[in-house]
Amino acid sequence: MGKKTSKKDKEFLKTYDPGSYDRPSVAVDVLVFTVDLKKGLEVFLIKRNNPPFEGCWALPGGFAGIDESLEKAAARRLKEETGIKKLHMEQLYTFGEPGRDPRTRVISVAYIALAPKDKVGYSPGDAQDASWFGVSLMEGRVVFDSDIHLAFDHESMVKLAIERLRGKINYTDIALNLLDDKQRFTIYELQKIHEAILGKELNAANFRRSFIMNYVNKGLAEETGELCKEFSSRASKYFRYLKNTAG
Repeated sequence: MGKKTSKKDKEFLKTYDPGSYDRPSVAVDVLVFTVDLKKGLEVFLIKRNNPPFEGCWALPGGFAGIDESLEKAAARRLKEETGIKKLHMEQLYTFGEPGRDPRTRVISVAYIALAPKDKVGYSPGDAQDASWFGVSLMEGRVVFDSDIHLAFDHESMVKLAIERLRGKINYTDIALNLLDDKQRFTIYELQKIHEAILGKELNAANFRRSFIMNYVNKGLAEETGELCKEFSSRASKYFRYLKNTAG
């Protein structure tokens, strides 16, 4: 709870005119990432149904309501434009460069979310279309697997989001949010997720040692007792994560 409004403040507010100052609009944009074990890192985009940038690909998002929290606005817009709901999101950055939106002064708060591709059901919602796009960061430049250019400054948002993921992946357990099943996964799957985000191949033996040291030895993961033959002729072990959520 915030501090209660004083009597003096109440008297001041009676004559206060918010129209005396320019008021920028506030928007939210959501970056949903997944990893396809064969294709790599992917980001979810919508094709805009209205001007500005009608027909262009963009991140799901829109304006926040006057009585709506930013988190609720982000979840609402994601659901309205894509049908996606119930994703854990964390705030990425606030984008407020003048001129970033041709309509008016718009400040956008970007959110990032990670989800297994097969676990996310979606539809175009009130957008023309919605789809996953392969994306990578090469020499500081965002590269998509299709010839597309994003609306507004959304490419800058994607660039910063990938940089954030790369910075966090080695000291947090965020990669686990991209597993199809945290209770039944292989080290191979987790390594491929790390490689997709980092944009480079990792040494399998070193990654395995790191996983054992940082997860198994610390009581965060354990063997299930099952063997997996899905990814190679040589069976590998299944593991389960021992915490309720990854983040």
